Amino acid sequence: MFRMPSCFLKLTRVVLSHRPWALFILIFVFASFTYIKLYSGIWEDLNGRGPLHSLSAEISCAHYVPSSLNITGGPSPSTENVFFVETSEQTAPSYLFSCSVESAARTHPASRVVVLMKGLAKGNASLRKHWAFSLLSCFPNVEIRPLDLTELFSGTPLKRWYLWPLRQWEPYFLPVLSDACRIVLMWKFGGIYLDTDFIVLKNLQNLTNALGIQDERELNGAFLSFKPKHKFMELCMQDFVQNYNGWVWGHQGPELLTRVFKKWCSLRTIESTSCNGVSALAPEVVYPIPWQDWKKLFEAVSALELHKLLKNTYAVHIWNKLSHGTKLEIPSQALLAQLYSQFCPATYAKMKQD
Repeated sequence: MFRMPSCFLKLTRVVLSHRPWALFILIFVFASFTYIKLYSGIWEDLNGRGPLHSLSAEISCAHYVPSSLNITGGPSPSTENVFFVETSEQTAPSYLFSCSVESAARTHPASRVVVLMKGLAKGNASLRKHWAFSLLSCFPNVEIRPLDLTELFSGTPLKRWYLWPLRQWEPYFLPVLSDACRIVLMWKFGGIYLDTDFIVLKNLQNLTNALGIQDERELNGAFLSFKPKHKFMELCMQDFVQNYNGWVWGHQGPELLTRVFKKWCSLRTIESTSCNGVSALAPEVVYPIPWQDWKKLFEAVSALELHKLLKNTYAVHIWNKLSHGTKLEIPSQALLAQLYSQFCPATYAKMKQD
């Protein structure tokens, strides 16, 4: 029961013996005191709930995440983080986005899977209504956080680049911003970076200081794995600024990584190799389906074909920029449908339900 402090009782007797306007002052002070007490209680309650985006699951976790999955222990502080980044204002994740995060969470149960989203404003209540946030909250090693770009780029050569006022008018600003985020994350924190159109099949922790070969002439940064403060990532940040051209598609992404790696290894052409502590992984490791053949993702394959195709593969890049408009039959024997079914079954169950 809320009780009025004794000081207010004394003040009341004084006020009643004076002019009526003093009563108004008393009511104002009392109302202010009550508001502060209530607001303080609400603030303490919010702080006691944990991180802002550790959402209570509106989806039944028991239904979508089998109890046999050993994820109850939570992440180990000794393992590296797995990062996903959304640089647009998007706050309505797609099935593929959800599958990417889920598959990473399942294959890295001892790691933090950190999803950084630029559109994630504090106190955004609408997030609780989206099924993907509820589903992903079933995984204790998944953390969804706001992306603070100013803070991320601070202390790096990219700070001045980002703060230039006309930057956002460039034609490829969002993909270039994504390119910038991944190399800074790897340099500052290390760990694993993945684009949100990957399906992860195996644990990636043993692929250290590595990136993948996209084709015979180019590397790709959709997957990166580096120790923090690595010299290769430092050179990437320097090249980003010194050779900047935001008007050419890929110049700050695959082309940047390719030219830095060639200098790093003194190569004229790209090949699967390891030099000076950095590895360029063969295409089948993380890019088993070439971007030119992305339609194969929607073609039927047998279980044997799937096994042979993915024998040496750790993750599959879905090339969402090309494939996002293609309808996927659920269920079906299409390669992509089978990947959903096996490696992100909770998202797949939601797809079937919808």
